[in-house]
Amino acid sequence: MSNKIKSEDINRIIWQACDTFRGVIDPSQYKDYILVMLFLKYVSDTYTEKYEAHLKKYDGDIARAQRAMASERFIVPEHSHFDALYDKRNEPNIGELIDIALADLEDANREKLTSSDGAGIFRNISFNSSNLGDKKDKNSRLKTLLTDFNKLDLRPSALDGQDVLGDTYEFLISNFASDAGKKAGEFYTPKEVSTVLARLTKSKPGARIYDPTCGSASLLIKAGQEVGDPNFSLYGQEANGSTWALAVMNMFLHGFDNASIRWGDTLRNPKHTEGDNLMKFDTVVANPPFSLDKWGQEEAEDDKFNRFNRGVPPKSKGDWAFILHMIESAYEDTGIVGVVVPHGVLFRGSAEGRIRKRVIEDNLLDAVIGLPANLFFGTGIPAAILIFNKAKDKRTETLFIDASEEYLNGKNQNILADKHIDHIVETYTRFREGEIKPGIVEDKYSYIATLSEMKENEYNLNIPRYVDTFEEEAEIDISEVQTEISKLENDLADVRSKMQEYLKELSL
Repeated sequence: MSNKIKSEDINRIIWQACDTFRGVIDPSQYKDYILVMLFLKYVSDTYTEKYEAHLKKYDGDIARAQRAMASERFIVPEHSHFDALYDKRNEPNIGELIDIALADLEDANREKLTSSDGAGIFRNISFNSSNLGDKKDKNSRLKTLLTDFNKLDLRPSALDGQDVLGDTYEFLISNFASDAGKKAGEFYTPKEVSTVLARLTKSKPGARIYDPTCGSASLLIKAGQEVGDPNFSLYGQEANGSTWALAVMNMFLHGFDNASIRWGDTLRNPKHTEGDNLMKFDTVVANPPFSLDKWGQEEAEDDKFNRFNRGVPPKSKGDWAFILHMIESAYEDTGIVGVVVPHGVLFRGSAEGRIRKRVIEDNLLDAVIGLPANLFFGTGIPAAILIFNKAKDKRTETLFIDASEEYLNGKNQNILADKHIDHIVETYTRFREGEIKPGIVEDKYSYIATLSEMKENEYNLNIPRYVDTFEEEAEIDISEVQTEISKLENDLADVRSKMQEYLKELSL
């Protein structure tokens, strides 16, 4: 095997390994088996290389090398090592052996691989499950899976310091999302949407960055990478247990060992707190579940964090509940918030209308950006990005961008190309820096609205109220059209005449 391994090499082998489960269980389920095995192989290979380095350093002194390993990133019990499981791939209880190995790996690394209440990242997955078939078929599949992964060399020296493994993890998650359809929205934000949101909310070095509905953490990681400096900290929370586990593994595979990813319902029980208050962040980004029903309205009026002081959203639509949580989680006077929302958030009335009015009057809304339809897995509806800025100072205007027509047609989803993302970000940057004044910025694309204009529109943020995209129809020449109609009628008469002649010849 070559000393250096490329991302495409890993992708090819692992995508082949997916064939082990195709047709047996749903892609949204078998992603867990594949991604857990990738994580185990990486941890094992890293552990082996570190151990060999310590052994060499201490001239073969096993005891000293083992003591040194206690301070490494992960402790890997001997029977939890991938190589040990591969050696036992023919055992009749291989599924049980893998489960035991994962449980003991968790136990040996409790601070890293378990939640605050003691739940481990592998707790929702069993390689000994009957879902993988009867005993004979299951053993055969697991043997094949171990054999496929044994082809991979995931030692740090083979990865050459690149974020190859993180890229592979994102590749797999995005492909699983594509296969999983509607279920994908629970765990993955398309990378183009993550990129534009991360760039719009670009954090400074030293920033605390938070995603309250982090899914597999792709958006949170992208926001961190956008800093351009290793000095930042990542925080996330995810309600779905198996998706939380993906996020934790994703952080380690990207090298963000100190990220704090918590498991739990953010609206009912936010886990990132300091004393009796919400923890505050420089940047808050999220792609929350759209219009979540039964989000916890019954508990909101008595919320101890006072997140709903601007109003309580309706029981059947939790969009503004997530937005209000994000606003309250951002530092006063400096924090910035970026959130993906369905368009209904912009104009629905009643309780949502009253909340929207308060947020606008409090001078928090910085930008409303309409995205193309069919960007997200499992839904063709268009979405929008809202940017809230707690550092607007005396500036009271809001930027509106209609980017709904700027996209490329992809295989399953529309795609925001780099030029489309650049267009959005450059327009917003010019607005933030005060380079452009209220009114039309770019015809049929962007507009800066004053507070009084939004008030005149009764705080309705529907983008066409501000960005006029109306296209005048071409003027019709009536005489030319009449001439064309006459010509077509004459042609039709000729065709009918010829048809009658043919019918006479055939005695019909």
